[in-house]
This record gives sequence, structure tokens and C-alpha cells, in this order.
Amino acid sequence: MLKLRDIVLLGSIVAAQSAIADVDLNNITDDNPTHLISIPLLQSLKINNQQLQLRAPYVHELKNRYHVRTLFVESQDLPLVDIQLTFNAGAARDEEIAPGLYGIANMAAKLIDEGTEKYTANDIARAFERVGAQFSAQAYRDMFIVKLRVLSDPKKLEPVLGMMMEVLNHSTFKKSSINLVLSNTQVGQKQIQESPSRMMNVQFYRALYGKHPYAEPITGTQRSISKITPVQLKQFSDQFLVAQNLNIAITGQLNAKQALQLSERIAGNLKQGEKAKPLAQPLDKSAFDIRHMTFNSSQAHVIMGHLGTTRFDPDRLALEVANQMFGGSGFNSILMKELRVKRGYTYGAYSSFSFSQVPGTFSFSYSTRQDQLLDSIQVAHQALVNFVQQPIDQKQLEETKAGMLRAFPNNYSSNANINAQLGSMGFYNQTADYLNEYPQLLEKITAQDIQNAIRKHLHPERLTLIVVNDKLDKQALQTTLNQNLLPHVPTLPSPSIKQTPKTIIAPPAKEVIDVPASFPTDAPASI
Repeated sequence: MLKLRDIVLLGSIVAAQSAIADVDLNNITDDNPTHLISIPLLQSLKINNQQLQLRAPYVHELKNRYHVRTLFVESQDLPLVDIQLTFNAGAARDEEIAPGLYGIANMAAKLIDEGTEKYTANDIARAFERVGAQFSAQAYRDMFIVKLRVLSDPKKLEPVLGMMMEVLNHSTFKKSSINLVLSNTQVGQKQIQESPSRMMNVQFYRALYGKHPYAEPITGTQRSISKITPVQLKQFSDQFLVAQNLNIAITGQLNAKQALQLSERIAGNLKQGEKAKPLAQPLDKSAFDIRHMTFNSSQAHVIMGHLGTTRFDPDRLALEVANQMFGGSGFNSILMKELRVKRGYTYGAYSSFSFSQVPGTFSFSYSTRQDQLLDSIQVAHQALVNFVQQPIDQKQLEETKAGMLRAFPNNYSSNANINAQLGSMGFYNQTADYLNEYPQLLEKITAQDIQNAIRKHLHPERLTLIVVNDKLDKQALQTTLNQNLLPHVPTLPSPSIKQTPKTIIAPPAKEVIDVPASFPTDAPASI
């Protein structure tokens, strides 16, 4: 029997070509069009243990003279260089500029290439386009990420590197540019208000985090962004977009010495500044918190969850495996089996963890028919209770770990993917050899590790629920949830024909009254 570490990847191009070479293609005829020649071809893929192994790239930890952490992967396949600058300057820092100033990090990311003291927005765009370079900036809850992709030829690299530093150091954030963003965001307000899943996610974060910096949308609200001034954006840039608040990731056609020199030029030409201070810890809840949002629709939308843990928690990998088992792996997940396969309550139900600098979230969500709302919540909540209380299914655990291992090479399947992972590893202080360690760390996780982690971090007795529908009997829902927590709860009933919905509806969108300005995906690279 193959061990888990022996099934890292079956799809290697080299392995496939080698295996197909064992088949005599000249002897395969097409006289019978009903004969599937793909079957013997697939059966001929004799992949040995050496072919199964696909090693992660070697990551250099470069000793930057400015003490700015720099991770580098050499890749000679393409004449490209990918650079990612990851600042501890996400939306969680907005109110460090001014109270209630949600959306300033996102606004800074949108406007950072809209002009400097010397160059107009057109000048900046042409500088990058002239050599085929790609430049972007994006704000997340924890991070402010700047990316540059350019040809490794110094004649191409040098001018755009200089322009990137010009933009980071001297953006003017003109009032006219702010007004343009405000005008554009107003266009989508009606669509946002008509999206129950989006508003549900916003209210979920607000309910969980209260006054914590994670509570408000990354983009801010229409009211908050209307108050942002060029002076405040400049203050944000001067305070947070500095060398000592930065990690650098470089991937491409350079050697380690060249990458080190490049990192020192970047760090040395930025304002040095200081590291951002640690974020406050959010306050957890001790009981159910049920909140209702009235929305006239044939479908009801539900999200439930609670505060999770941080990216630095030693239980993180065990919780990622647990999440895949519970609601993160499609039809094989417990949630999908209980809600869709057995009962037809929904098209899809999904769970997720977000791991951040301070405790992120654990949540699961779905949409269903109005008349099935309470029954579906009872089933979903009971599934979580059982998952926490009952022994872990060893077969499901092994299948889940094997699937995660097979998918893992996607994290370094391209230079861009590699560089994104380096940026995440640098930001969250992971070791340079984490990519190589991951398969072994995953293989070592046992059912007992999973059980210990979920009993420590999953709390079905203190969920926050946001329900979006026309009306809700909160007392009946509270009673249902409390009954699920009682010992010796009967096994979940089998579905009946009458329970099958007449229509199948789409799952709610992922990502989360003052209406949010817009909804960028809060999903930087994560492993």
C-alpha cells in the first residue's frame, strides 16, 4: 500500500510522458470508433515512487543589510522576475489614521499609481506598459500587497523598478482621484443592497468583531470613504508603507546574489519607518447570538460561526484538515452530505477558517428555501455538534489528507504562485523550508490531533448566526439549537421525498446600515 507521502502528485508532465512512452502507439488502431483507446492508455501509466515525488522549490533566506526579511526562489525557465512587497498595512490599520476612517488602506491601494509629484497617472502607466511590466496594489485585512512582474533583462527591469519606488515614495493621492473612486463606487450601491449574501457577510463580521479593526469591510463604507482626504492617505503611506514594516518576495531568472542586491535596493530606497504595532485581541462570545436581516426572497441565506484562531497557532494545520472534512471538500464533506446529498436542502454548503494576525473566523454558510430554513439549520448545527463530539472517521481523514497532498503542488505551479506563497510565508514568519516540510507535517497529523484541535477551537454552543429571509422565529431557532446540544441526541433523520426542494439554488457568495463600498476578495496566498 502506498504511504500518504508517496501520492503527492500523479499529474507530472514528465511522469505522464515517460509512461505513455511504454505504449506502442503504432499498434493502436481506430477501426472501431466505440473502442476507447484512452482506457489502455490510462492503465499504462506506470508511475514509480521517484515519479510521484515533486519537490517544492528551494527557498533562499537572504540576509538583507536593512534587516528586511527577503525570501527568494530561483527559476531559470522563463526570463521573468516576480516581486511582491507585503506590508503590515491592511484594512486593520485604517483607524490608526483616524477614528471611523474605514477603507483608507483600500483607497491607498487604488490610488497609489494615480500620480506623483513628477509623473501623471498616464506617465506611470506608460512606464510599465513600455516594457510589458505588470504592476498592482491590493489591500487585505492584514496586508497591503504590491506586485511587480517584469522581464529579467536589466534594460527592462531597471526603469520599472525605479518607477515602482517613485510610486511608493511620492504618490500624491489627489482629491480628483478620490472623487473618481467615490463616483465609481456609487454606481454599484444598488447591486450590493440587492445581494443578501454580501450583506449577510458584512453583518457577520460586524457581529463577531464589534469594535475591533476586523469588523468593517476592507473597502470601507460609502460614508467613511467620503471623508478620506489626500493628507490622510499620505499619512497612511508614510506610516505603513515603509521598509521596516515590509517583507520582500522575489522569484525568477536571477541568482541569489542578484536577488539580494535587488532586495537591498528596494529596502534602501524606501522610507525606513517602524513596524506596525500588534493588533488588539477581539473579544469572544459565550452564547448564541442570532441576528435577522429582513429580505423578501424565495430563498433564505444563512451564515453561522465564531472567532477562530491565528495564523501562528500550532493547531492551524490540523484545523485546515478538519475544515476540509467538515465543509471544505465539496461532495465528500460532512456538511454537503447532510444538507444536499441526504436532504436536498441546498445546492452547496461550505465551511472555512480564516487565519490572521489575531483570531480570524470559522464559519459555514448556505442558502435554502424559506420553508426549509429551521430544519436546515437544525441539521447543519447538529452536524457540527456531532463532528466535535464523535470520533474522527479514520477513512475520511486519510482521504482528506491525500487530497490535500495531491493539491499542494498547485501552490508552486507557477512563478506567480511561488512568489505569492513566499510573501505569505514572510509575513507570517514561517520558516524558509516550510514548503518542503508541509507534506511531512500533514502526514504526521493523526485522528487524535484533529479531535484535540476541534474540541479546543470549535464551539457549537456559542455560534453567531446571521439569517437573511422574510421573517424568522428567533425563539424557535434558539430552542432548536439548545436541543442539539443536549446529550444523547438521536441520529439525524433520513430525508423524505417531501423534503426535496423543487428548485436548486446557487450557494451564497464568499466574502463579506452603512453600505460597503465594494467587495474585493480577502484571500491572499495561504498554505
